[in-house]
Amino acid sequence: MNMKVNLAGVTLNNPVMTASGTFGSGEEYSELVDLNRLGAVVTKGVANIPWAGNPTPRIAETYGGMINAIGLQNPGMDVFIERDIPFLKKYDTKIIVNVCGKTTEDYIQVVERLADEPVDMLEINISCPNVKEGGIAFGQDPKAVEAITREVKKYAKQPVIMKLSPNVTDITVMAKAAEAGGADVLSMINTLTGMKIDVNRRTFAVANKTGGLSGPAIKPIAVRMVYQAACAVKIPIIGMGGIMTAEDALEFILAGATAVSVGTANFVNPYATTEIIAGIEDYMIKYQIEDISELIGAVR
Repeated sequence: MNMKVNLAGVTLNNPVMTASGTFGSGEEYSELVDLNRLGAVVTKGVANIPWAGNPTPRIAETYGGMINAIGLQNPGMDVFIERDIPFLKKYDTKIIVNVCGKTTEDYIQVVERLADEPVDMLEINISCPNVKEGGIAFGQDPKAVEAITREVKKYAKQPVIMKLSPNVTDITVMAKAAEAGGADVLSMINTLTGMKIDVNRRTFAVANKTGGLSGPAIKPIAVRMVYQAACAVKIPIIGMGGIMTAEDALEFILAGATAVSVGTANFVNPYATTEIIAGIEDYMIKYQIEDISELIGAVR
């Protein structure tokens, strides 16, 4: 039984990875989860300089999910390169670095620094507001998506994954724009913009007013968007958005995802990733599937 999948020439032992921002860089989970079992670890967002993030409170629970407005708090690329990469290199798993920035130049600085580091792929988070464009997120403008993808590809030595925002009218337009810019892989979806109000305190539940909604509540939207994008582009897709179980992960794979990322589930159940891998194996045995590639995009 073959669980290996290929993402732009990078072979993962299985299709299950962590979603950026939900697993740190793996160290805090490593006491509970055998990182060798994971297809890849996707790190928390890394910027060219340390980011303090948003004011607190930054997280609120919602029905079937959570809202977060962390603001991509991170220690910056120097600390990441010195501390986190050496830790992850101890394990037999692929390393995917999530890169964030406020301008194209910010992204390029990180990508250039990581060019000679032992990491396998770069995931570019383009849901950040583009300061120069008056605050619109890069990921909401197809011309900006294509332009930033093209610029990042000029400097990247590793395959580039573009992480798409779902907060758009037509996800296929964004997927095609990233592909046109030279993206090697797409990852989707990032969080949906949401809001929660504390009725007793009569104020916003998170200090930022709005935040990113994740968790099981968004899964049907994510599966639909992955399916649409898989029909529109020829590059592989990493599907995510509310995956809690092996059945959830298989929905994304059948819809056209080559691999999947598990995010919010890690907060509820730190063993979620390895349980999902075992569940996919059980499914393949039950239905006598010899190779996971038989399942990718099987529902059309």
